[in-house]
Amino acid sequence: MKPFMFFALVPTLALTVLAQSHRTRTYCNPLDIDYRYDTYTKEGPGGYRSGADPVIVRQRGAYYLFVTNSGGWWRSKDLGNWEFTKPSQWPEDDICAPAVVTVRDTLYIFPSTYEFRPVYCTTTPWNGNLAEFTHALPPLKGALGPWDPDIFHDEKTDRWFMYFGSSNTYPIYGVELDHARKLAYVNEAKPLILLDPSVHGWERFGRDHRDTLTPYVEGAWMTKHKGRYYLQYAAPGTEYNVYANGTYVGDDPLGPFTYAPYNPVSYKPGGFVTGAGHGNTFLDGFGNYWNTGTPWIGVNHKFERRVAMFPAAFDDDGQFHADTRFGDFPHYLPSRKTTRQGELFAGWMLLSYHKPCSASSVCDTFAATLATDENPRTFWVADTNRRGEWLTVDLRHVCAVRAVQVNFADYRSDLHENDSTMVTLFRISASRDHRHWRRIAEVTRPRRDRPCAYVELPAPHKARYIRYEHLYTRSPHLAISEIRVFGRGPGRRPATPLHLNVRRDRDARNAVVSWKAVPGVVGYNILWGIHPEKLYQTYQVFADQEKMLEVRALNADQDYFFAIEAFNERGVSRPTPPVHCP
Repeated sequence: MKPFMFFALVPTLALTVLAQSHRTRTYCNPLDIDYRYDTYTKEGPGGYRSGADPVIVRQRGAYYLFVTNSGGWWRSKDLGNWEFTKPSQWPEDDICAPAVVTVRDTLYIFPSTYEFRPVYCTTTPWNGNLAEFTHALPPLKGALGPWDPDIFHDEKTDRWFMYFGSSNTYPIYGVELDHARKLAYVNEAKPLILLDPSVHGWERFGRDHRDTLTPYVEGAWMTKHKGRYYLQYAAPGTEYNVYANGTYVGDDPLGPFTYAPYNPVSYKPGGFVTGAGHGNTFLDGFGNYWNTGTPWIGVNHKFERRVAMFPAAFDDDGQFHADTRFGDFPHYLPSRKTTRQGELFAGWMLLSYHKPCSASSVCDTFAATLATDENPRTFWVADTNRRGEWLTVDLRHVCAVRAVQVNFADYRSDLHENDSTMVTLFRISASRDHRHWRRIAEVTRPRRDRPCAYVELPAPHKARYIRYEHLYTRSPHLAISEIRVFGRGPGRRPATPLHLNVRRDRDARNAVVSWKAVPGVVGYNILWGIHPEKLYQTYQVFADQEKMLEVRALNADQDYFFAIEAFNERGVSRPTPPVHCP
Protein backbone atom coordinates (compact mmCIF):
# COMPACT_ATOMS: atom_id res chain seq x y z
CA MET A 1 0.00 0.00 0.00
CA LYS A 2 1.07 3.55 -0.62
CA PRO A 3 2.17 5.67 2.36
CA PHE A 4 -0.61 7.77 3.84
CA MET A 5 -0.68 11.43 2.78
CA PHE A 6 -2.45 14.34 4.47
CA PHE A 7 -4.80 16.22 2.13
CA ALA A 8 -6.30 18.97 4.27
CA LEU A 9 -3.60 21.43 5.23
CA VAL A 10 -5.19 24.76 6.02
CA PRO A 11 -7.15 24.19 9.27
CA THR A 12 -4.90 21.49 10.68
CA LEU A 13 -2.35 23.42 12.71
CA ALA A 14 -4.77 25.30 14.94
CA LEU A 15 -6.72 22.19 15.85
CA THR A 16 -3.54 20.23 16.51
CA VAL A 17 -2.32 22.87 18.94
CA LEU A 18 -5.71 22.80 20.68
CA ALA A 19 -5.66 19.01 20.97
CA GLN A 20 -2.28 19.13 22.64
CA SER A 21 -2.91 22.03 25.00
CA HIS A 22 -6.56 21.86 26.11
CA ARG A 23 -7.19 20.71 29.63
CA THR A 24 -8.33 17.10 29.75
CA ARG A 25 -11.67 16.66 31.51
CA THR A 26 -11.93 12.88 31.31
CA TYR A 27 -9.88 9.74 31.80
CA CYS A 28 -10.27 6.18 30.52
CA ASN A 29 -9.16 2.84 31.95
CA PRO A 30 -6.55 1.48 31.77
CA LEU A 31 -4.90 4.63 33.10
CA ASP A 32 -2.71 6.59 30.69
CA ILE A 33 0.64 6.39 32.49
CA ASP A 34 4.08 5.41 31.23
CA TYR A 35 3.94 1.85 32.56
CA ARG A 36 7.48 0.84 33.38
CA TYR A 37 9.20 -2.28 32.12
CA ASP A 38 9.88 -4.69 34.94
CA THR A 39 13.62 -4.34 35.56
CA TYR A 40 13.78 -7.09 38.17
CA THR A 41 11.72 -10.08 37.00
CA LYS A 42 13.24 -10.82 33.59
CA GLU A 43 11.18 -13.84 32.65
CA GLY A 44 9.24 -14.79 29.56
CA PRO A 45 9.88 -14.17 25.85
CA GLY A 46 10.66 -10.49 26.29
CA GLY A 47 10.06 -7.36 28.29
CA TYR A 48 6.74 -6.72 29.92
CA ARG A 49 5.19 -3.82 31.77
CA SER A 50 4.70 -4.34 35.46
CA GLY A 51 1.62 -2.21 36.19
CA ALA A 52 -0.15 -3.85 39.14
CA ASP A 53 -1.18 -3.50 42.79
CA PRO A 54 -1.78 0.27 42.63
CA VAL A 55 -1.94 2.57 45.62
CA ILE A 56 -3.05 6.20 45.22
CA VAL A 57 -2.65 8.57 48.17
CA ARG A 58 -3.18 12.33 48.45
CA GLN A 59 -0.86 14.82 50.08
CA ARG A 60 -0.88 18.63 49.97
CA GLY A 61 -3.33 18.83 47.08
CA ALA A 62 -1.59 16.30 44.82
CA TYR A 63 -2.07 12.59 44.20
CA TYR A 64 0.73 10.01 44.24
CA LEU A 65 0.44 6.67 42.46
CA PHE A 66 2.61 3.68 43.39
CA VAL A 67 2.74 0.53 41.23
CA THR A 68 4.62 -2.76 41.59
CA ASN A 69 8.24 -2.81 40.34
CA SER A 70 8.17 0.64 38.73
CA GLY A 71 11.31 2.28 40.11
CA GLY A 72 9.48 5.26 41.57
CA TRP A 73 6.02 6.82 41.54
CA TRP A 74 3.71 9.16 39.62
CA ARG A 75 2.29 12.53 40.63
CA SER A 76 -0.92 14.20 39.47
CA LYS A 77 -2.94 17.24 40.41
CA ASP A 78 -6.20 16.05 38.81
CA LEU A 79 -6.07 12.21 38.65
CA GLY A 80 -5.84 12.42 34.86
CA ASN A 81 -2.38 13.72 33.98
CA TRP A 82 0.46 11.79 35.63
CA GLU A 83 4.17 12.58 35.72
CA PHE A 84 6.74 10.00 36.78
CA THR A 85 9.08 10.80 39.68
CA LYS A 86 12.42 9.05 40.05
CA PRO A 87 13.36 8.96 43.75
CA SER A 88 16.74 9.87 45.21
CA GLN A 89 17.18 6.27 46.37
CA TRP A 90 15.38 3.02 45.62
CA PRO A 91 16.10 -0.66 46.34
CA GLU A 92 18.04 -2.43 43.59
CA ASP A 93 15.48 -5.25 43.47
CA ASP A 94 12.63 -2.69 43.30
CA ILE A 95 9.46 -2.62 45.40
CA CYS A 96 6.63 -5.09 44.87
CA ALA A 97 3.06 -4.34 46.04
CA PRO A 98 4.09 -1.47 48.33
CA ALA A 99 2.29 -0.24 51.42
CA VAL A 100 1.92 3.55 51.19
CA VAL A 101 0.33 5.89 53.71
CA THR A 102 0.38 9.65 54.29
CA VAL A 103 0.19 10.86 57.88
CA ARG A 104 0.29 14.59 58.49
CA ASP A 105 3.20 15.88 56.38
CA THR A 106 4.99 12.55 55.82
CA LEU A 107 4.52 9.85 53.20
CA TYR A 108 5.68 6.34 54.21
CA ILE A 109 6.56 3.47 51.82
CA PHE A 110 7.10 -0.15 52.81
CA PRO A 111 7.73 -3.02 50.34
CA SER A 112 6.39 -6.55 50.33
CA THR A 113 9.01 -8.75 51.94
CA TYR A 114 9.84 -12.03 53.64
CA GLU A 115 13.12 -10.55 54.83
CA PHE A 116 14.32 -7.37 56.54
CA ARG A 117 13.49 -4.30 54.43
CA PRO A 118 13.59 -0.56 55.17
CA VAL A 119 10.59 1.68 55.70
CA TYR A 120 11.09 4.77 53.54
CA CYS A 121 9.64 8.22 54.10
CA THR A 122 9.47 11.62 52.45
CA THR A 123 7.94 15.00 53.21
CA THR A 124 8.53 16.17 49.64
CA PRO A 125 7.29 13.39 47.33
CA TRP A 126 7.02 15.85 44.43
CA ASN A 127 10.83 16.06 44.13
CA GLY A 128 11.65 12.42 44.90
CA ASN A 129 13.76 13.11 47.97
CA LEU A 130 13.48 9.80 49.85
CA ALA A 131 15.00 8.78 53.18
CA GLU A 132 14.95 5.72 55.44
CA PHE A 133 12.51 6.02 58.32
CA THR A 134 13.97 2.83 59.73
CA HIS A 135 16.58 0.51 58.27
CA ALA A 136 14.50 -2.62 58.88
CA LEU A 137 11.47 -3.70 60.84
CA PRO A 138 12.17 -6.32 63.51
CA PRO A 139 11.29 -10.00 62.90
CA LEU A 140 7.58 -10.62 62.50
CA LYS A 141 6.00 -13.09 64.94
CA GLY A 142 2.96 -15.23 64.19
CA ALA A 143 3.13 -15.23 60.37
CA LEU A 144 5.41 -15.16 57.33
CA GLY A 145 5.88 -11.87 55.58
CA PRO A 146 4.65 -9.22 55.48
CA TRP A 147 3.82 -9.67 51.77
CA ASP A 148 1.25 -7.39 50.09
CA PRO A 149 1.26 -5.09 53.12
CA ASP A 150 -0.99 -2.15 53.95
CA ILE A 151 -0.13 0.37 56.67
CA PHE A 152 -3.15 2.05 58.22
CA HIS A 153 -3.14 5.04 60.55
CA ASP A 154 -6.26 5.63 62.63
CA GLU A 155 -6.46 9.41 62.85
CA LYS A 156 -8.87 9.48 65.78
CA THR A 157 -6.83 7.17 68.04
CA ASP A 158 -3.37 7.86 66.52
CA ARG A 159 -2.77 4.10 66.39
CA TRP A 160 -0.93 2.35 63.54
CA PHE A 161 -1.65 -1.07 62.04
CA MET A 162 -0.37 -3.33 59.29
CA TYR A 163 -2.45 -5.81 57.27
CA PHE A 164 -0.84 -8.32 54.92
CA GLY A 165 -0.97 -11.71 53.23
CA SER A 166 -0.84 -13.32 49.78
CA SER A 167 -1.58 -17.03 49.81
CA ASN A 168 -3.97 -19.79 48.86
CA THR A 169 -3.28 -21.38 52.26
CA TYR A 170 -2.84 -18.64 54.84
CA PRO A 171 -5.25 -15.81 55.80
CA ILE A 172 -4.99 -12.03 55.80
CA TYR A 173 -3.22 -11.00 59.01
CA GLY A 174 -3.21 -7.83 61.08
CA VAL A 175 -0.78 -6.45 63.63
CA GLU A 176 -0.46 -3.19 65.54
CA LEU A 177 2.62 -0.99 64.99
CA ASP A 178 4.38 1.37 67.37
CA HIS A 179 5.27 4.59 65.58
CA ALA A 180 7.37 5.78 68.52
CA ARG A 181 9.59 2.71 68.02
CA LYS A 182 9.93 3.21 64.25
CA LEU A 183 6.83 1.14 63.46
CA ALA A 184 8.00 -1.89 65.44
CA TYR A 185 5.43 -4.66 65.81
CA VAL A 186 3.49 -4.35 69.06
CA ASN A 187 2.50 -8.01 69.29
CA GLU A 188 2.12 -11.17 67.22
CA ALA A 189 0.32 -11.06 63.88
CA LYS A 190 -3.33 -12.02 64.22
CA PRO A 191 -5.21 -14.03 61.54
CA LEU A 192 -8.23 -12.00 60.44
CA ILE A 193 -9.99 -13.34 57.33
CA LEU A 194 -9.78 -16.40 55.10
CA LEU A 195 -11.58 -17.19 51.83
CA ASP A 196 -14.67 -19.39 51.82
CA PRO A 197 -15.33 -20.22 48.14
CA SER A 198 -17.83 -22.91 49.11
CA VAL A 199 -20.22 -20.08 50.05
CA HIS A 200 -18.80 -17.03 48.26
CA GLY A 201 -19.04 -17.80 44.54
CA TRP A 202 -16.85 -14.88 43.47
CA GLU A 203 -13.94 -16.25 45.50
CA ARG A 204 -13.67 -19.33 43.26
CA PHE A 205 -10.58 -19.56 41.05
CA GLY A 206 -10.30 -19.39 37.24
CA ARG A 207 -11.98 -17.55 34.41
CA ASP A 208 -15.59 -16.86 35.40
CA HIS A 209 -14.88 -18.83 38.60
CA ARG A 210 -14.75 -22.18 36.76
CA ASP A 211 -11.54 -23.65 38.18
CA THR A 212 -11.34 -25.94 41.18
CA LEU A 213 -7.87 -24.84 42.29
CA THR A 214 -7.57 -23.21 45.70
CA PRO A 215 -7.98 -19.42 45.27
CA TYR A 216 -5.65 -16.70 46.57
CA VAL A 217 -6.44 -14.05 49.16
CA GLU A 218 -4.18 -10.98 49.00
CA GLY A 219 -4.07 -7.22 48.56
CA ALA A 220 -5.31 -6.09 51.98
CA TRP A 221 -6.43 -2.48 52.46
CA MET A 222 -8.13 -0.79 55.42
CA THR A 223 -10.59 2.11 55.19
CA LYS A 224 -12.31 3.70 58.17
CA HIS A 225 -15.71 5.22 57.47
CA LYS A 226 -18.06 6.68 60.09
CA GLY A 227 -16.38 4.80 62.89
CA ARG A 228 -16.38 1.38 61.22
CA TYR A 229 -13.40 -0.47 59.74
CA TYR A 230 -13.62 -1.92 56.22
CA LEU A 231 -10.90 -4.53 55.71
CA GLN A 232 -10.66 -5.04 51.96
CA TYR A 233 -8.99 -7.92 50.16
CA ALA A 234 -8.50 -9.29 46.64
CA ALA A 235 -9.46 -12.71 45.26
CA PRO A 236 -9.30 -15.20 43.56
CA GLY A 237 -6.25 -14.60 41.30
CA THR A 238 -4.70 -11.70 39.42
CA GLU A 239 -4.59 -13.46 36.03
CA TYR A 240 -8.37 -13.86 35.70
CA ASN A 241 -11.20 -11.64 34.48
CA VAL A 242 -12.97 -12.06 37.83
CA TYR A 243 -10.15 -10.67 40.01
CA ALA A 244 -12.07 -8.51 42.47
CA ASN A 245 -12.02 -6.67 45.77
CA GLY A 246 -14.18 -7.68 48.71
CA THR A 247 -14.59 -6.39 52.24
CA TYR A 248 -15.21 -7.46 55.80
CA VAL A 249 -16.50 -4.90 58.31
CA GLY A 250 -15.73 -4.50 62.00
CA ASP A 251 -15.82 -2.08 64.93
CA ASP A 252 -12.13 -2.45 65.83
CA PRO A 253 -9.02 -2.28 63.60
CA LEU A 254 -8.15 -5.90 64.51
CA GLY A 255 -11.67 -7.27 64.38
CA PRO A 256 -13.62 -9.33 64.76
CA PHE A 257 -14.78 -8.74 61.18
CA THR A 258 -18.03 -9.75 59.50
CA TYR A 259 -18.30 -10.67 55.83
CA ALA A 260 -20.30 -8.04 53.88
CA PRO A 261 -23.34 -9.66 52.20
CA TYR A 262 -23.01 -7.39 49.14
CA ASN A 263 -19.52 -8.65 48.18
CA PRO A 264 -17.59 -8.27 45.96
CA VAL A 265 -17.30 -4.49 46.23
CA SER A 266 -15.32 -3.98 43.00
CA TYR A 267 -15.89 -6.45 40.16
CA LYS A 268 -15.35 -6.13 36.38
CA PRO A 269 -15.43 -9.48 34.58
CA GLY A 270 -16.51 -8.18 31.13
CA GLY A 271 -15.43 -5.57 28.61
CA PHE A 272 -12.06 -4.53 27.21
CA VAL A 273 -10.00 -4.59 30.40
CA THR A 274 -11.17 -7.10 32.96
CA GLY A 275 -10.25 -7.54 36.60
CA ALA A 276 -10.57 -5.01 39.40
CA GLY A 277 -8.75 -6.64 42.30
CA HIS A 278 -5.77 -5.62 44.45
CA GLY A 279 -5.81 -1.88 44.68
CA ASN A 280 -6.71 0.65 47.32
CA THR A 281 -9.47 3.03 48.38
CA PHE A 282 -8.82 6.76 48.70
CA LEU A 283 -10.58 10.11 48.97
CA ASP A 284 -10.08 12.83 46.37
CA GLY A 285 -9.93 16.54 47.15
CA PHE A 286 -13.71 16.90 46.78
CA GLY A 287 -14.63 14.16 49.25
CA ASN A 288 -15.32 11.41 46.66
CA TYR A 289 -14.11 7.86 47.23
CA TRP A 290 -12.21 5.90 44.56
CA ASN A 291 -11.13 2.28 44.31
CA THR A 292 -8.16 1.16 42.23
CA GLY A 293 -7.46 -2.27 40.77
CA THR A 294 -5.35 -4.46 38.51
CA PRO A 295 -6.70 -5.51 35.07
CA TRP A 296 -4.85 -8.36 33.38
CA ILE A 297 -3.08 -8.37 29.97
CA GLY A 298 -0.96 -11.54 30.15
CA VAL A 299 0.66 -11.61 26.68
CA ASN A 300 4.39 -11.36 27.36
CA HIS A 301 4.16 -12.60 30.94
CA LYS A 302 1.42 -14.12 33.07
CA PHE A 303 1.68 -11.10 35.38
CA GLU A 304 1.60 -8.45 32.64
CA ARG A 305 -1.04 -6.06 33.96
CA ARG A 306 -2.33 -2.48 33.96
CA VAL A 307 -3.98 -0.06 36.43
CA ALA A 308 -7.65 0.93 36.66
CA MET A 309 -9.48 3.46 38.82
CA PHE A 310 -13.22 3.40 39.56
CA PRO A 311 -15.54 5.85 41.36
CA ALA A 312 -16.63 4.41 44.71
CA ALA A 313 -18.98 5.33 47.54
CA PHE A 314 -20.48 4.36 50.87
CA ASP A 315 -24.27 4.24 51.11
CA ASP A 316 -26.14 5.83 53.97
CA ASP A 317 -26.38 2.34 55.46
CA GLY A 318 -22.64 1.82 55.14
CA GLN A 319 -22.63 -0.39 52.05
CA PHE A 320 -19.36 0.14 50.17
CA HIS A 321 -19.21 -0.26 46.38
CA ALA A 322 -17.15 0.71 43.35
CA ASP A 323 -18.88 1.70 40.11
CA THR A 324 -17.47 -0.49 37.31
CA ARG A 325 -20.43 -0.04 34.93
CA PHE A 326 -18.86 1.16 31.65
CA GLY A 327 -15.66 0.98 33.66
CA ASP A 328 -13.38 1.17 30.59
CA PHE A 329 -15.33 3.97 28.86
CA PRO A 330 -14.42 7.65 29.41
CA HIS A 331 -15.32 9.14 32.79
CA TYR A 332 -15.10 12.71 34.00
CA LEU A 333 -12.31 13.64 36.35
CA PRO A 334 -13.60 14.88 39.70
CA SER A 335 -14.40 18.59 39.95
CA ARG A 336 -16.98 18.53 42.75
CA LYS A 337 -18.63 16.24 45.26
CA THR A 338 -20.75 13.68 43.43
CA THR A 339 -24.20 12.77 44.70
CA ARG A 340 -25.29 9.70 42.70
CA GLN A 341 -23.95 6.53 41.15
CA GLY A 342 -22.80 6.89 37.55
CA GLU A 343 -22.53 10.67 37.72
CA LEU A 344 -18.96 10.67 36.38
CA PHE A 345 -19.70 8.49 33.32
CA ALA A 346 -19.22 10.84 30.36
CA GLY A 347 -21.87 9.13 28.21
CA TRP A 348 -19.40 8.77 25.32
CA MET A 349 -20.16 5.43 23.74
CA LEU A 350 -17.87 2.92 22.03
CA LEU A 351 -17.97 3.54 18.25
CA SER A 352 -15.25 1.16 17.07
CA TYR A 353 -16.32 -2.34 18.15
CA HIS A 354 -15.63 -4.80 15.31
CA LYS A 355 -15.52 -1.97 12.78
CA PRO A 356 -13.60 -2.57 9.50
CA CYS A 357 -9.95 -1.57 9.49
CA SER A 358 -7.30 -1.04 6.85
CA ALA A 359 -3.58 -0.62 7.38
CA SER A 360 -0.43 0.48 5.60
CA SER A 361 1.01 -3.02 6.11
CA VAL A 362 0.34 -6.24 7.99
CA CYS A 363 2.91 -8.57 9.51
CA ASP A 364 2.07 -12.29 9.18
CA THR A 365 -1.46 -13.00 10.44
CA PHE A 366 -1.74 -10.00 12.79
CA ALA A 367 -4.59 -8.43 10.81
CA ALA A 368 -5.78 -4.85 11.15
CA THR A 369 -9.23 -6.01 12.31
CA LEU A 370 -7.67 -7.35 15.52
CA ALA A 371 -7.33 -3.72 16.64
CA THR A 372 -11.11 -3.30 17.07
CA ASP A 373 -12.16 -6.57 18.74
CA GLU A 374 -12.08 -5.22 22.34
CA ASN A 375 -9.52 -7.85 23.32
CA PRO A 376 -6.20 -6.60 24.75
CA ARG A 377 -4.54 -9.96 23.99
CA THR A 378 -4.92 -9.73 20.20
CA PHE A 379 -3.22 -7.06 18.10
CA TRP A 380 -2.38 -5.68 14.68
CA VAL A 381 1.32 -5.67 13.80
CA ALA A 382 2.78 -3.56 10.98
CA ASP A 383 5.58 -4.80 8.76
CA THR A 384 7.86 -2.07 10.09
CA ASN A 385 8.10 0.34 12.97
CA ARG A 386 8.90 3.23 10.65
CA ARG A 387 7.31 6.65 10.68
CA GLY A 388 4.29 6.80 8.39
CA GLU A 389 2.73 3.40 9.05
CA TRP A 390 -1.01 3.84 9.54
CA LEU A 391 -4.21 2.17 10.68
CA THR A 392 -7.68 3.37 9.66
CA VAL A 393 -11.01 2.53 11.32
CA ASP A 394 -14.25 2.86 9.35
CA LEU A 395 -17.00 3.75 11.84
CA ARG A 396 -19.57 3.05 9.05
CA HIS A 397 -21.48 6.24 9.90
CA VAL A 398 -20.55 9.86 10.48
CA CYS A 399 -20.29 10.14 14.27
CA ALA A 400 -19.47 12.83 16.80
CA VAL A 401 -16.03 11.67 17.94
CA ARG A 402 -14.98 12.80 21.42
CA ALA A 403 -11.95 10.68 22.32
CA VAL A 404 -9.56 8.01 21.05
CA GLN A 405 -7.64 5.47 23.11
CA VAL A 406 -4.65 3.69 21.52
CA ASN A 407 -3.41 0.61 23.35
CA PHE A 408 -0.03 -0.65 22.20
CA ALA A 409 1.23 -4.23 22.49
CA ASP A 410 4.81 -5.29 23.24
CA TYR A 411 5.10 -7.78 20.39
CA ARG A 412 8.42 -9.64 20.54
CA SER A 413 9.78 -6.88 22.71
CA ASP A 414 13.28 -7.25 24.12
CA LEU A 415 12.99 -4.11 26.24
CA HIS A 416 13.74 -4.34 29.94
CA GLU A 417 14.87 -0.80 30.73
CA ASN A 418 13.17 2.58 31.01
CA ASP A 419 15.15 5.49 29.59
CA SER A 420 14.75 8.75 27.69
CA THR A 421 14.17 6.92 24.39
CA MET A 422 10.92 5.44 25.73
CA VAL A 423 8.48 7.85 24.08
CA THR A 424 5.28 7.40 22.08
CA LEU A 425 4.56 9.77 19.19
CA PHE A 426 1.60 9.60 16.79
CA ARG A 427 -1.12 11.58 15.03
CA ILE A 428 -4.87 11.06 14.76
CA SER A 429 -6.72 12.26 11.65
CA ALA A 430 -10.37 12.16 10.70
CA SER A 431 -12.40 12.15 7.49
CA ARG A 432 -16.05 12.00 6.41
CA ASP A 433 -15.35 10.57 2.95
CA HIS A 434 -11.91 8.87 3.11
CA ARG A 435 -10.53 11.51 0.72
CA HIS A 436 -10.32 14.73 2.69
CA TRP A 437 -8.50 14.36 6.00
CA ARG A 438 -8.09 16.65 8.94
CA ARG A 439 -5.63 16.15 11.74
CA ILE A 440 -7.50 16.21 15.06
CA ALA A 441 -4.74 15.30 17.51
CA GLU A 442 -0.97 15.06 17.64
CA VAL A 443 0.54 13.18 20.56
CA THR A 444 4.04 14.61 20.78
CA ARG A 445 4.01 16.61 24.02
CA PRO A 446 4.89 15.83 26.68
CA ARG A 447 7.47 13.38 25.38
CA ARG A 448 6.83 10.19 27.32
CA ASP A 449 5.91 6.57 26.86
CA ARG A 450 2.15 6.04 26.46
CA PRO A 451 1.29 2.33 26.08
CA CYS A 452 -2.38 3.11 26.86
CA ALA A 453 -2.60 6.55 25.28
CA TYR A 454 -5.89 8.36 25.83
CA VAL A 455 -6.61 11.45 23.71
CA GLU A 456 -9.64 13.59 24.52
CA LEU A 457 -10.59 16.04 21.76
CA PRO A 458 -11.28 19.66 22.74
CA ALA A 459 -14.65 19.50 20.94
CA PRO A 460 -16.74 16.86 19.12
CA HIS A 461 -15.49 16.14 15.60
CA LYS A 462 -17.83 14.75 12.94
CA ALA A 463 -16.13 11.89 11.11
CA ARG A 464 -16.67 8.44 9.66
CA TYR A 465 -13.00 7.46 9.39
CA ILE A 466 -10.38 7.70 12.13
CA ARG A 467 -6.74 7.17 11.23
CA TYR A 468 -3.71 6.52 13.41
CA GLU A 469 -0.44 7.67 11.81
CA HIS A 470 2.75 6.38 13.37
CA LEU A 471 5.61 8.69 14.30
CA TYR A 472 7.71 6.79 16.86
CA THR A 473 7.78 4.09 19.50
CA ARG A 474 10.86 2.53 21.08
CA SER A 475 9.47 -0.99 20.75
CA PRO A 476 11.03 -3.04 17.91
CA HIS A 477 7.57 -3.58 16.36
CA LEU A 478 4.56 -1.33 15.86
CA ALA A 479 1.75 -3.35 17.42
CA ILE A 480 -1.64 -1.99 18.46
CA SER A 481 -3.91 -4.19 20.54
CA GLU A 482 -6.85 -1.82 20.36
CA ILE A 483 -7.76 1.54 18.90
CA ARG A 484 -10.93 2.56 20.72
CA VAL A 485 -13.05 5.45 19.44
CA PHE A 486 -15.62 7.10 21.73
CA GLY A 487 -18.40 9.59 21.11
CA ARG A 488 -21.98 9.53 19.85
CA GLY A 489 -23.32 7.78 16.78
CA PRO A 490 -26.48 8.59 14.78
CA GLY A 491 -29.96 7.34 15.59
CA ARG A 492 -31.70 6.67 18.88
CA ARG A 493 -30.85 4.94 22.09
CA PRO A 494 -31.82 1.26 22.13
CA ALA A 495 -35.01 -0.17 23.52
CA THR A 496 -35.03 -1.90 26.89
CA PRO A 497 -34.43 -5.65 26.51
CA LEU A 498 -37.47 -7.88 26.90
CA HIS A 499 -38.05 -11.26 28.52
CA LEU A 500 -35.40 -11.04 31.20
CA ASN A 501 -35.30 -14.37 32.97
CA VAL A 502 -33.17 -15.21 36.01
CA ARG A 503 -32.93 -18.72 37.42
CA ARG A 504 -30.96 -19.56 40.55
CA ASP A 505 -28.96 -22.74 40.09
CA ARG A 506 -29.07 -25.76 42.35
CA ASP A 507 -25.65 -24.49 43.37
CA ALA A 508 -26.85 -21.21 44.92
CA ARG A 509 -23.56 -19.51 44.05
CA ASN A 510 -24.72 -19.43 40.42
CA ALA A 511 -27.61 -17.90 38.49
CA VAL A 512 -28.46 -18.17 34.79
CA VAL A 513 -29.60 -14.93 33.16
CA SER A 514 -31.22 -14.83 29.70
CA TRP A 515 -32.98 -12.18 27.61
CA LYS A 516 -34.28 -11.40 24.15
CA ALA A 517 -31.92 -9.66 21.74
CA VAL A 518 -32.40 -5.98 20.93
CA PRO A 519 -31.68 -5.08 17.26
CA GLY A 520 -28.72 -2.82 16.50
CA VAL A 521 -27.08 -2.75 19.90
CA VAL A 522 -23.39 -2.97 20.76
CA GLY A 523 -23.94 -4.81 24.02
CA TYR A 524 -25.71 -5.32 27.32
CA ASN A 525 -25.01 -4.72 30.98
CA ILE A 526 -26.30 -7.37 33.36
CA LEU A 527 -26.86 -5.61 36.69
CA TRP A 528 -27.43 -7.17 40.10
CA GLY A 529 -27.28 -6.49 43.81
CA ILE A 530 -28.85 -7.38 47.14
CA HIS A 531 -31.48 -4.62 46.97
CA PRO A 532 -33.64 -3.54 43.98
CA GLU A 533 -32.30 0.03 44.23
CA LYS A 534 -28.68 -1.04 44.68
CA LEU A 535 -27.73 -3.00 41.58
CA TYR A 536 -24.03 -2.26 41.93
CA GLN A 537 -22.60 -5.33 40.15
CA THR A 538 -22.12 -5.31 36.37
CA TYR A 539 -21.18 -7.90 33.77
CA GLN A 540 -20.82 -6.38 30.27
CA VAL A 541 -21.68 -8.67 27.34
CA PHE A 542 -21.30 -7.73 23.66
CA ALA A 543 -24.23 -8.23 21.30
CA ASP A 544 -22.47 -10.86 19.19
CA GLN A 545 -22.17 -13.10 22.25
CA GLU A 546 -24.81 -15.52 23.48
CA LYS A 547 -27.96 -13.95 24.99
CA MET A 548 -27.40 -15.92 28.15
CA LEU A 549 -24.94 -15.51 30.98
CA GLU A 550 -24.16 -17.73 33.93
CA VAL A 551 -23.28 -15.44 36.82
CA ARG A 552 -21.10 -17.44 39.20
CA ALA A 553 -20.26 -14.66 41.67
CA LEU A 554 -23.14 -14.93 44.14
CA ASN A 555 -23.07 -15.57 47.86
CA ALA A 556 -24.95 -18.79 48.48
CA ASP A 557 -26.94 -17.53 51.47
CA GLN A 558 -28.07 -14.21 49.94
CA ASP A 559 -31.10 -13.12 47.88
CA TYR A 560 -30.45 -10.97 44.79
CA PHE A 561 -32.18 -8.68 42.32
CA PHE A 562 -31.25 -8.60 38.61
CA ALA A 563 -31.87 -6.20 35.73
CA ILE A 564 -30.45 -5.65 32.24
CA GLU A 565 -29.87 -2.64 29.99
CA ALA A 566 -28.79 -2.38 26.36
CA PHE A 567 -26.34 0.09 24.88
CA ASN A 568 -25.49 1.18 21.36
CA GLU A 569 -23.41 3.95 19.81
CA ARG A 570 -25.98 6.55 20.77
CA GLY A 571 -26.56 5.76 24.43
CA VAL A 572 -28.06 3.40 26.98
CA SER A 573 -31.59 2.06 27.36
CA ARG A 574 -33.60 2.15 30.54
CA PRO A 575 -32.91 -0.93 32.62
CA THR A 576 -35.60 -3.54 33.08
CA PRO A 577 -37.51 -3.59 36.37
CA PRO A 578 -35.47 -5.60 38.90
CA VAL A 579 -36.24 -9.33 39.04
CA HIS A 580 -36.04 -11.00 42.44
CA CYS A 581 -33.73 -14.01 42.54
CA PRO A 582 -34.18 -15.84 45.87
